[in-house]
Amino acid sequence: MFSALSVRNYRIYATGAIVSNTGTWMGRVAQDWVVLTELTDNSAQALGIVTGLQFLPILLFTPIAGAMSDTFPKRKVMLVSQSFMAFFAVVMGVAVLSGHMQLWHMFLLAFLSGTAAAFDAPARQAFVSEIVPRGQLTNAVGLNSASFHSGRLIGPGVAGLLIAAFGTGPTLLINALTFVAVIVALLAMNPAELTSRPRPATRGRVREGIAYVRGRPDIMLVMVIAFMHGTFGMNFQLFNALMSTEVFGKGVQDFGVTGSVMAIGSLAGALLAARRDRPRWRLLLGSLALFSLTTLALAFAPTFTVYTVLLIPTGLFALTVMVSANAMVQLSTDQHVRGRVMALYMVVFMGGTPLGAPFLGWIGDQFGARWTVLIATGMCGATAILVIIYLMRHDHIRLRIRRSWRRPLFLERDVNEPVPEKVN
Repeated sequence: MFSALSVRNYRIYATGAIVSNTGTWMGRVAQDWVVLTELTDNSAQALGIVTGLQFLPILLFTPIAGAMSDTFPKRKVMLVSQSFMAFFAVVMGVAVLSGHMQLWHMFLLAFLSGTAAAFDAPARQAFVSEIVPRGQLTNAVGLNSASFHSGRLIGPGVAGLLIAAFGTGPTLLINALTFVAVIVALLAMNPAELTSRPRPATRGRVREGIAYVRGRPDIMLVMVIAFMHGTFGMNFQLFNALMSTEVFGKGVQDFGVTGSVMAIGSLAGALLAARRDRPRWRLLLGSLALFSLTTLALAFAPTFTVYTVLLIPTGLFALTVMVSANAMVQLSTDQHVRGRVMALYMVVFMGGTPLGAPFLGWIGDQFGARWTVLIATGMCGATAILVIIYLMRHDHIRLRIRRSWRRPLFLERDVNEPVPEKVN
């Protein structure tokens, strides 16, 4: 489960990442609370717009950022992007602390910090393949997700306590300080032990990456799942805020608890995914189907306690989908285009948020918070069903149901049919 930690560079990188991830989740809770309680009167639409603007640069700039990460050393790209992210976090904290923050300021800072994150994301996603050997890649991807959700486990709860005690401004400044941990870790790594092979900049590198993905229907199918899951399913920053305040009438501490409790399941999913050498279609689609069922239960949760407990299995299945899709794309992509392919993957996974978050925020204002979660159920459930039908029709996959609690549902290829290249 922890084999990637035997690599010195990865140990250093993971240590800095868990500190930064904790601060990131503290910052997200504080940012949402500023929008909901200090800048608006619990406006779901305003929160959706802030979330959308934060992810819009991923849609706009990530393909260029992916080409950059294949051209320049990914470690240096991350040093620059992390420094800008720290700077914008400082500006946000100072503006809130001084009382000068306005809603349009938050819109602008969300977009600017999202721009820095857009250039950071493809380099960070592909960087792990340069730190560890190929045989440990899935393990490292799973541990990265475990680190991210360990921060999610700790950060929201700590943020709730800090906001209640000191306010949102100091909490945002602490988030800014945690970026330093990643910068120090990147500087402390031994570049000689990385397998970086940057290539000279040439024209058409973005088109080359797009052409590669278009010629790989297996990768395109995974990206369809990632798009639907990211656009409609992974909006818990919005779901939890609206359900906590609008449906159950809770305050900032309880809102922070929802993120921490969900991270218990997310962390478990990441660690379980880290144990697998190579994810399969049955794991990806089964997890997406179960995620749809748990979000359905969330939408009809009668009390805040029931809602919070249901976040644990929801987080587990959500994270299993994310790690499985990420690892399937990375393991089946040639190294010379991995940065650009992961950039496109980030575009489809996170780039839909600028569309999904404002839309879900509008749904919340018009029809109530529960409907935002129900839409996630419908979209992700329909995706799982349609992809299963597609695989059964085009790749000769048969669906069998076993009377076993260990593996109740799985996809199996017809043994009489040839196996297409690079499809698992």
